[in-house]
Amino acid sequence: MEIRIADNNDIDELMRIRIEMLRVVNNKSDDYEFSNELIEHSRNYFLNGDQTTVLALDNGRAVGCASVSYIDIMPTFSHPTGRRGHIMNVYTHADYRRQGIARKMLDMLIEDAKSKEATELSLDATEQGRPLYETMGFETSSEYMVKLINE
Repeated sequence: MEIRIADNNDIDELMRIRIEMLRVVNNKSDDYEFSNELIEHSRNYFLNGDQTTVLALDNGRAVGCASVSYIDIMPTFSHPTGRRGHIMNVYTHADYRRQGIARKMLDMLIEDAKSKEATELSLDATEQGRPLYETMGFETSSEYMVKLINE
């Protein structure tokens, strides 16, 4: 098992594991087709976005992934760099779960965020993922309000 930060040479495996993860998380069939818009924007984001993705590879095939997307906001007292990260797409294929892979991928993303001077990491937790995140120091926050603007 190799767990490492992905680069642009990994784009095919990045896209394959992301589509697999989206199908599983959204209860879609193996033959479900996602929109070209989602595919194209995901591919572009992996190649050009302000993000870091970790891949877990078994003989060159991705069996897990986790990403952090970075944003820069105006610095504040509690966030003097203004740099924040949002963790997404934490996923391990069912055959590889409960082996510490997700924890290792998250540890690598946390170190990446520290090296990039992020002062906060956020994530949206599923019930299945919540216990892992809590053991890693993530806490539920009531700090944010959200408004969806696409609807």
